[in-house]
Amino acid sequence: MSRGLGLIREILMANYFGTSLAKSAFDVAFKVPNLFRRLFGEGALSAAFIPVFSESLQKEGLEEAGKLANRIMTMLMMTLLLIAVGGVIVISIGLHFISFGEKATAVLPLLRIMLPYVFFICLVALAMGILNSFHHFTIPAFTPVLLNVVWIIALLFALPYFGDNAMEQIYGVAWAVLLAGVLQLSLQIPALIKFGFKPRLSFDWKDQRVKKVLFLMAPVAIGMGVVQINVIVDGVLALYVGDWAPAALTYAERLIYLPLGIFATALGTVLLPTFSHQVTRGQGDDMCKTMSGALNALMLVMIPASIGLIVLAEPLVTLLFERGKFDVRSTIYTMRAVWFYAPGLLFFSIYKVFVPAFYAMQDTKTPVKVAVSMVFLNLALNILFIITWPAGYRHAGLAFATVLTSIISCIILGWLLHNRVGRLEWLNIFSVAVRAFVASIFMGLTSWYLYRMIIESDVSQILAIAGAVFGGILIYFVLATLLCPQEFRRVLRRDR
Repeated sequence: MSRGLGLIREILMANYFGTSLAKSAFDVAFKVPNLFRRLFGEGALSAAFIPVFSESLQKEGLEEAGKLANRIMTMLMMTLLLIAVGGVIVISIGLHFISFGEKATAVLPLLRIMLPYVFFICLVALAMGILNSFHHFTIPAFTPVLLNVVWIIALLFALPYFGDNAMEQIYGVAWAVLLAGVLQLSLQIPALIKFGFKPRLSFDWKDQRVKKVLFLMAPVAIGMGVVQINVIVDGVLALYVGDWAPAALTYAERLIYLPLGIFATALGTVLLPTFSHQVTRGQGDDMCKTMSGALNALMLVMIPASIGLIVLAEPLVTLLFERGKFDVRSTIYTMRAVWFYAPGLLFFSIYKVFVPAFYAMQDTKTPVKVAVSMVFLNLALNILFIITWPAGYRHAGLAFATVLTSIISCIILGWLLHNRVGRLEWLNIFSVAVRAFVASIFMGLTSWYLYRMIIESDVSQILAIAGAVFGGILIYFVLATLLCPQEFRRVLRRDR
């Protein structure tokens, strides 16, 4: 639901804002709350807090676990309040006394509105972690959906009240994000109380469990902080490339992360407890087999997904986004970004398999070290591509830099895993990848031919794309069954 509503949200954003400076400024500003969300919310803090809270819940009972949660929550609230209030004050003073350029002047007021969202969404993430520890998943799972619902309602009904042009109306979206944060947090509180947890302020931070959470959090937070700062720098560089560039990259990312979120993220979530169980029991060979099977599955799913996105990038972007303020120029820029993002889909997915393996071995430092080292390479490639690529492709160069650093990260992590967990079935994995690529090429050619043939028959674009997709799937299904019979059957059925 979240991915589907997120796509609808971006379709509406494209209609009202296209690839305007207003949309790009919003995308850059929204990256800052997401940075803190990953640091203090569902990222580093949750990864450190949930195991300690669960352990306390099992060994010491609800009352003691509740005290730990309240102490962490109070510390988090104070930190977030300082960040939000301090940030708003600094931005306000800067806007009053300093003459910024057009692009910074567009970004900073939006950031000032959305910065308090940090306070709410990080507390939401902590509350979700507590609820998950009680084996309650419904409210946490619905929470991200609420953001998209509020966002969509604002786009459909609230924009005219904020002004007549895109730069004025985008403020309505920013206020909607802040309102969604308040509603998301309000949704958690009754559920927490239902499970016997009573939120209250507690300043007893000398608790050894609090120190343990902070100790576990530190390396992940540092690494994620560097990575997220790099994400913001990427957004600033994109804005330097052109007013339209951050928006075009965001629309392209939405298409790329749809299959990634539905399949690869789910797979990574399942693999973490599986790897943990195998590590605990000393089942190194089983871990290698599980990882090899997961990688084979990714080859058979993500390679055709990448080829399909490359082949049908233009009609997909046109169908989904080209209306209202999203014109032909916006389609071209977004399509180019999709072309250079799509090859990374496989490696973005592989990364989600490798990292849980390190976490299962209680090694949070190695993935962080690799990620931090890639930050500098990514920045260097970004600058290189901005200087050397043609004007209309420089934003695509930023996407390609992300893909290249992801490939190198996967190579390093794969080599380290090979040395630590034993011999992975690399030859078989590579063989499956080659065969999947061959099948995907034929699939891509079929889809391209069918689309061109159907669209020339004066049929609607949605039917042409549907025919191309289903025709390509059929060809791929047949070829994958012939070329990778054993591995493909495992993807199609539940297997051990």
